[in-house]
Amino acid sequence: MNEARVVGRVAELWRYPVKSMAGERLVVADVSWHGVAGDRRWAFVRPGLVRSDFPWLTIRERSDMARYRPRLADPDRPDRSRTVVAAPDGRELDITDPALAEELGAGVTLIKQNRGVFDAAPLSLITTRTVGDLSAAAGLDLETLRFRPNIVVEPAGDEPFPEDAWVGSVLRMGGIAMRVDRRDERCVVVNVDPRTTERDARVLRSIARERDTCAGVYGSTVIPGRVLVGDSVTLETVSPRTPRSSA
Repeated sequence: MNEARVVGRVAELWRYPVKSMAGERLVVADVSWHGVAGDRRWAFVRPGLVRSDFPWLTIRERSDMARYRPRLADPDRPDRSRTVVAAPDGRELDITDPALAEELGAGVTLIKQNRGVFDAAPLSLITTRTVGDLSAAAGLDLETLRFRPNIVVEPAGDEPFPEDAWVGSVLRMGGIAMRVDRRDERCVVVNVDPRTTERDARVLRSIARERDTCAGVYGSTVIPGRVLVGDSVTLETVSPRTPRSSA
């Protein structure tokens, strides 16, 4: 038996055309089996690590990657659009321009992955309540963008870290359905301020102390479609079936 209840509304939507570069704030997002259309389809690879499990050049190695602002030249056709990147000095470069890779480091190369370059799952979600609680724990005013989510939910209730309880359930938002697969284990990327690119170790220390290093959740697409900021978020849980009597 399915049980459904409204648990919040969509407060923000984000796309990251290039892994570890700045995000694009969206009003509407088309979500396929491979996540938000145009999300993390490009990534830069560190020299000599092409065959490693984690070859990506990220904010961990270069916090200033957050100063590079990619966008889709044709946002109405996100999976076919050309991607351009505004560099910190104001130049706008095509993602395939060799000058961009050279600027990021000697031997850095670019790859494109049509299914997206994801660490664990194609969708990530966090609630405003979790960001607020972690801000209080760290003694900082943290932005949701620091956690690089695709979907930010403003929860209807006042329980702390509500998304943790959604693991194993399905969320419906607008025309999409997302299965919440697991909690999101964090790394030092959250220490980097997305605006200033300054690092503050208190952020990850607070998440480790308060939440076993987890903040937010990962998920997979169950029903592709479109979601808008302001859409209600409905939680569907599946009750276990009552075993039939053998009598």
